[in-house]
Amino acid sequence: MSAPRSIALSFLAKSQSEGVGASVRRSIGTPKLRQLSPFLMLDHFTVNQDAGFPDHPHRGQETITYMLAGASDHEDFAGNAGTISAGDLQFMTAGRGIMHAEMPKNGSGAIVGMQLWVDLPAKLKMVEPRYRDLRAEEIPTIKLDDGKVTVKVISGQSHGTESVQELAYTPVWIFDITIAPGGKIQQPLPTGWNAFAYTLEGETTFGEGDAKKTVEKYSNTVFEREGDYVHAEVSPEAPESAQFVLVAGLPLDQKVVQYGPFVLNSQEEVYQAMMDYQTHSNGFERAKDWHSKIGKSMVH
Repeated sequence: MSAPRSIALSFLAKSQSEGVGASVRRSIGTPKLRQLSPFLMLDHFTVNQDAGFPDHPHRGQETITYMLAGASDHEDFAGNAGTISAGDLQFMTAGRGIMHAEMPKNGSGAIVGMQLWVDLPAKLKMVEPRYRDLRAEEIPTIKLDDGKVTVKVISGQSHGTESVQELAYTPVWIFDITIAPGGKIQQPLPTGWNAFAYTLEGETTFGEGDAKKTVEKYSNTVFEREGDYVHAEVSPEAPESAQFVLVAGLPLDQKVVQYGPFVLNSQEEVYQAMMDYQTHSNGFERAKDWHSKIGKSMVH
């Protein structure tokens, strides 16, 4: 007999400024929730047209960026460049080393999105970097509960519908779920995976029976590993629909040592990453004298 996952932790992600012209609600990678393997960081960001994230490096993780409004350009030292718009995602594997910039597309106005950092298994830390853009039209969308529930199956499977495959090295399921007043869903998740739900709009009630808890928007709700599915509903009396992103991932049994954008398994590996970046070696050769075109607007 299947059982619901109970709530381990739920808290509001407070807005903080990040540089000039950007605000971030960070919920993973904070004192409240340092890590939730394989997840290292979750940011819900708003970036003004004249701000952004100019040239910076990464090693040892994957980043998943989900655009909710506006359009964002990206460019890296290997000559890769492109744009993701509202509803699109970008899966980036930093692997042994990448240097790139992420900036609002010129003329698109402020951008809103989410970025999730996912740890790479130790044996894959030094793979070659790669990108996979997932366009909104590639994402299967299903209706449940007489049309009161809409699920975008970004990664994984929901009620018989499967996502596009081979998006990331570390197994992760992602769903964008909207529930109208009076609607409910039971979303099965792989056994033993860590899972959380970040509420973007409205109020969502998670859990069943005495374990029910209603959370407000901008809350991150973390679930216990035990259980087979997440139950979510919205009260019939609710004034609006609720939208949340439900994410689950395979926990990695490994030490995490992080220094800024470098995520490795030991202090020595972090020192090596810093040295490689500074000396333009072991994956960072192309960083020497490289400057992105899109990041130039941030250079004063």
